Amino acid sequence: MLGKLLRLVKEPEETADPERLVMLAAAALLLEVAWADHDITDAELGVISRQLSKQFHLSEDEISEIVDESKQHHEQSVGVHSYTRTINEAWEEPRKFDLIVALWRLALSDDELNRYEEHIIRRIAELLYVDHDRFIAAKLKAKRGAEM
Repeated sequence: MLGKLLRLVKEPEETADPERLVMLAAAALLLEVAWADHDITDAELGVISRQLSKQFHLSEDEISEIVDESKQHHEQSVGVHSYTRTINEAWEEPRKFDLIVALWRLALSDDELNRYEEHIIRRIAELLYVDHDRFIAAKLKAKRGAEM
């Protein structure tokens, strides 16, 4: 899935649905955070599923397909630049902020913030041109949600 996404992002087909490309890019970023600590928990998979469902109104089957294929192709991942570029072209700052909140929720879902998770979220935020104040606001919003 990630390889296919990268091909679509680099060389979009004339018939490619732009919203689908954005959805795939967002899913890839969520999965990058989940893999940052080299351990994907059920809680993290649940957060990914809920975020994809909430953000893109995907069915459970579509979410499972994306997650399963992404897991299989993770080793072929080439980083986050292509994904963030796709999102930058499609989304304004409020949606990017919401994605950063979702990334933080994912990282905090196992009650243990790993330094690699924080690093990849910071990198994604920078590539999405989310300033540091908003980066911190997203982290605080995610923490408040996790405490409830």
